[in-house]
Amino acid sequence: MCSPEVMAADPIVSYGPRGTALSHVHPVMKAFVCGSLSGTCSTLLFQPLDLLKTRLQTQQISSPGSRVGMVKLFLTVIRTENFLGLWKGVSPSFMRCIPGVGLYFGTLYFLKQHVFLGQELSPLESVLLGAGSRTVAGVCMLPFTVVKTRYESGKYRYSGVFRALGNIYRTEGARGLFSGLSATLLRDAPFSGIYLMFYTQAKRFALPYNIDPTFSPLLNFSCGVVAGILASVSTQPADVIKTHMQLSPGKYRWTGHTALYIYQNHGLTGFFRGGIPRALRRTLMAAMAWTVYEQMMEKMGLKS
Repeated sequence: MCSPEVMAADPIVSYGPRGTALSHVHPVMKAFVCGSLSGTCSTLLFQPLDLLKTRLQTQQISSPGSRVGMVKLFLTVIRTENFLGLWKGVSPSFMRCIPGVGLYFGTLYFLKQHVFLGQELSPLESVLLGAGSRTVAGVCMLPFTVVKTRYESGKYRYSGVFRALGNIYRTEGARGLFSGLSATLLRDAPFSGIYLMFYTQAKRFALPYNIDPTFSPLLNFSCGVVAGILASVSTQPADVIKTHMQLSPGKYRWTGHTALYIYQNHGLTGFFRGGIPRALRRTLMAAMAWTVYEQMMEKMGLKS
């Protein structure tokens, strides 16, 4: 503990009512930091599911008639690339998710406080808030999403994230760095909007039961799982379209053409290829991210 004299003499650090050295930091920046840390934990844990999802969709592109299941693919990756091969693409995932999740939660907090004035959100307001925040983060971090998708596919051999960005820019221009933008936003903005709507409604439903605060992390996680499943299923077709466009930008020039190709060659089921690992990853990742975020915000004395 610092003595009162030391605390008074320190011109930079403001300790605040809880005696923390972060009390002088702007609330939006606190939300950014909480989001970044929650994104780090969830990305590291669930990267293998993202890799399996991308590989399943990649096989749909390169071998239209193949029907390799998730478990078989999981064992194949371990056998041919060793266990750590399941974390291929984790570098661009970190570079995308750590600032991206922070940017999402920072924007979410800012919009909720300044546009919605910190009030309880209606279902429609939750959709708009979640979609708007994800759009900001999605556009800013899309080049890293492109690199991550290509790393995970196993089709590209880049020696580093920034070299990959430079290579894509030199060979494909800015269009290559933002390939699949429309499909990404069609996937991520509705996912975040639908997720936030179901998440807030589920928590509101549980409110009258006066659940012990000790179990609030479990409650947040459970609400997140329910919301994640519903949001993942709703946005899976856009994820398949996005993967096709980012892996073969020269072949798939726009979203409608890509969707038509998938339907003609794979039928309606083609839009749900890789849906199980993606639903598992997105659901668990979002549930964990929100649980960690809300607990950290509570520790900082802020309402998320």
